[in-house]
Amino acid sequence: MRGWIRRLLVPVAAAVMLAAPGTLPAAAADGTAEQDVRTAIEHVPGLTVLEERPAAPGLRFFVLQLRQPIDHRHPEAGTFQQRITLLHKAVDRPTVLWTGGYQVPLDPARSEPATLLDGNQLNVEQRFFGTSVPSATDYRTLTIEQAADDHHRVVEAFRSVYRGRWISAGGSKGGMATVYHRRFHPGDVDGSIAYSAPDNVDDREDSAYLDFLATAGTPECRAALRTVQREALLRRDELVARYADRAARDGTGFTVIGSADKAFEIAVLRLPFTFWQSGGQAACPTVPGTGTPTDDLDRWIDRTGRLTVYTDRVARDFIPYFYQLGTQMGYFDVETAHLADLLRYPGATEPRSFVPRDIPMRHQPGAMRDIDRWVRTAGTRLLFLNGRLDPSVAEPFRLGPGSRDSYVLWDPDAAHATRIGELPDAERAVATATLMRWAGLD
Repeated sequence: MRGWIRRLLVPVAAAVMLAAPGTLPAAAADGTAEQDVRTAIEHVPGLTVLEERPAAPGLRFFVLQLRQPIDHRHPEAGTFQQRITLLHKAVDRPTVLWTGGYQVPLDPARSEPATLLDGNQLNVEQRFFGTSVPSATDYRTLTIEQAADDHHRVVEAFRSVYRGRWISAGGSKGGMATVYHRRFHPGDVDGSIAYSAPDNVDDREDSAYLDFLATAGTPECRAALRTVQREALLRRDELVARYADRAARDGTGFTVIGSADKAFEIAVLRLPFTFWQSGGQAACPTVPGTGTPTDDLDRWIDRTGRLTVYTDRVARDFIPYFYQLGTQMGYFDVETAHLADLLRYPGATEPRSFVPRDIPMRHQPGAMRDIDRWVRTAGTRLLFLNGRLDPSVAEPFRLGPGSRDSYVLWDPDAAHATRIGELPDAERAVATATLMRWAGLD
């Protein structure tokens, strides 16, 4: 694809620290773990219990960290601490390995699969996000395979505690990470659910995303979005001044992107995508027109275009994300022809705009092709859940003749927030029965 998609020395000590997680002491393995799960997990090699927090009745919630190698190919390179949260139900219940793809939240919220299975949940923070950052940051180890190896070691570590079936799951970027983990470690879990996860393998000029945005909703709504984009750029001087003032009041700026003006242009270019991802046809009457007062236009663009995303306060945390987009995962291009006379920053939406220049980036087109090929030829027990109104899955995962016990289900009324519980009756029945069967609860 064009545009977005073309687009981190003590060997003996390291070997001891990174030894494959072992089994629990006999006392814990024969029942103590259920009586005191904290004692059980404290015996897991390399795992530290940071704290236990309140949780709903019948559950216990722990904040943990697991020592991981910076480079799984070269464990002598050192380690970092990966943050994990655990919602414990019972050692013999199914366990859900969940990831949102970024920083892990420190609250005891249960994912949909863990709720449906009434099971345990391990929420894994991705390397280079939140606190899970190697002290000597080397972005060369921020790859989908290194992250998959992180997940593999989490499963290895906790299998000695949780002896039931395992399901992996994640949403959006986390759904992608779930598929990548299965690609490199297909036997780790008994099934996987990927919510709203794109398969960015198309190399035909970003046609899937551009085609989606060119046909989404009604012609009138698409025309209104093109109009508001032009109106925003025609009034950019005043709107950018307001944007910069808000950022300054919030104590942030635009060092990562370069300027408030460039950040504003990026947000305007991405408006159709963010609009359809979260609002959709029902929100079309709210799209401002040419005569809209500047106050109202400013509020709509701020909300719909998610302007805070491009300020340093947020953008710094997402440098690893855009690095991944620019090197392996790919992303989407945007339509610019109707705005060409108003644009100031060629290629502004490229991942490079979000990654400091001192961090080298080289696109690896083979990475997503390999994932796509594996899903089609060998993917087993995979469940993809997508919303028909979601531009993020304009290029969805597709199954092939080698895919086994796998499904792609669509919610015709959903955008990016797809859920099993909101699928049409027939699809919901398939998804629920499949999940229960994989978890051994059918």
